Amino acid sequence: MKRTLILVRHGQSEWNLKNLFTGWRNPGLTAKGKEEAKAAGIGLKNHDFEIDLCFTSALVRAQRTLDIILEEMGINNMTIVRNQALNERNYGDLAGLNKDDARMKWGDEQVHIWRRSFDVPPPGGESLKDTAERVLPYYKTMIEPLVFKGKTILVAAHGNSLRALVMDLEKLSPDEIVKREIATGVPIIYHFDENNEVSAITGV
Repeated sequence: MKRTLILVRHGQSEWNLKNLFTGWRNPGLTAKGKEEAKAAGIGLKNHDFEIDLCFTSALVRAQRTLDIILEEMGINNMTIVRNQALNERNYGDLAGLNKDDARMKWGDEQVHIWRRSFDVPPPGGESLKDTAERVLPYYKTMIEPLVFKGKTILVAAHGNSLRALVMDLEKLSPDEIVKREIATGVPIIYHFDENNEVSAITGV
């Protein structure tokens, strides 16, 4: 019985390109981002993945990435569950600011702490720990049981919401996960054994 979870970070967004803190703001994909999503779809199709159900966030860049992936795989009428529990980390007062401007305002060290610490949130926003505390209960309740029943589930989400999942799936420490980069538009595929433990991690 197949037990497969596919994670994909959205393709490059307009604000990724502009070096802006995005969080819960809602920019679309760049041309490059759309091509990244297409490549993900082609890769998954070439490996003959049969998707049973999809989950994504409440944000356009993740939803559009998922739509493009499914288009490239030739999948129509797929059930897609959208929920803000899978949204990117909320950057609070940093949202919409250029990262270089933020460094000038608050200093390199403070911005680095906000971006790369596990449990220090920016003003008005969430830490990675906060993000994990909303992502993981949703995953454990809504997604994991389907995977363990033998379904192939595709999740299109964001760098930090996916970090929360990767941390749990790969049993990483807070120090390890904050150093982990999640590339845009590149599927990470988890295969589970009969004991519902991760047995392999592959790509396309």
